[in-house]
Amino acid sequence: MSTTEQVLKERIKELTCLYEVSSIIGNANSDLIEDTLRAIAFSLKNAFQFPEITVVTFCVDDISISTDSQVNNAFKIQSHIKIFNKDKGELIVILNSFNNNKISFLKEEQLLLDNVAIKVGSFLERIEIQKNEASLKRQMERADRLGILGEITAGIAHELNTPLANILGFAELIKTDSKLTKNVETDLDKIIDNAIYSREVVKKLMFFACEMPQEMKRVNVVPNIKNAINLLDATFRKEDVKYLVKIEAEELWLRADPIQLTQIIFNLLINAIYFSPNGGLVTIEAYKTKENIVLKISDEGKGFKTEDLEKVFQPFFTTKPTGDGSGLGLSVVHGIVASHKGTITAENNIKKGAIFRIILPKN
Repeated sequence: MSTTEQVLKERIKELTCLYEVSSIIGNANSDLIEDTLRAIAFSLKNAFQFPEITVVTFCVDDISISTDSQVNNAFKIQSHIKIFNKDKGELIVILNSFNNNKISFLKEEQLLLDNVAIKVGSFLERIEIQKNEASLKRQMERADRLGILGEITAGIAHELNTPLANILGFAELIKTDSKLTKNVETDLDKIIDNAIYSREVVKKLMFFACEMPQEMKRVNVVPNIKNAINLLDATFRKEDVKYLVKIEAEELWLRADPIQLTQIIFNLLINAIYFSPNGGLVTIEAYKTKENIVLKISDEGKGFKTEDLEKVFQPFFTTKPTGDGSGLGLSVVHGIVASHKGTITAENNIKKGAIFRIILPKN
């Protein structure tokens, strides 16, 4: 074959490869990134001068894909894969041969490699944008659901408040009658106790619906964290759970209701202790950014099922066994955080357990 024919043949292979790569990316499924990269790797392998000894490898973040398992030599060319203008990986082509004297890469092959790396970077950018859009959509849908729940909950709480107050008031009035038998007094005590319990549930519902009055003032969150930990020190020891406090400064100031701020920390710590195994560690972190104070409480428990993450702040939703919780603790925390114009998120820890992250504005 003449040199001209050989050059033409190589150019056709390169153009075919670029067409194939564009088609693969155009038809790619965002859930099958590894399969897409593998298909691109084999298309690229066939476009090189010596496909039988060419090894193509992708290394992107935690993904590593290669067309061949064994490589005898490190005679290679490579190109960086950029995602949003940041190096996130490499596309490497190796000639798997002991004889470097008779083989070499063509200048056009490096250009082809660079071109494919750009296409792959654009593809991965598109996947990242889709994921972010999906995540934002889920957050908006969840916020809408919680908003509707908040309105319904506020209505229920207001409707229950008046009859509960009447039940409690009349029961206490009847109890002042000196002619009551002991059995009736006992029954009245039960009515009063249950009315008080129900009133507390209503209070929690109003917290979720952001309907509780607040006394907002400038507060240093650090003492609140330490006070909550001190209050729960005996519980930590009883449940054989350790804790680690990571606070970057002795003063982290924000505008908040001090009692409600303590309630946020207390409820989240109680939750973390409950789900921690014996010998587990609860980590409490606090730090400031330019505009916010950030609190993070993480545990080493079982974490959340994927389907539970979107429901965790809904009233009466709980993963605890029946009788161990009302499912209002986290909804109360959500209500308080929302009333402070902050955000709270729940996620699974990479290793194990759950992380709650609260972001509260300083002003």
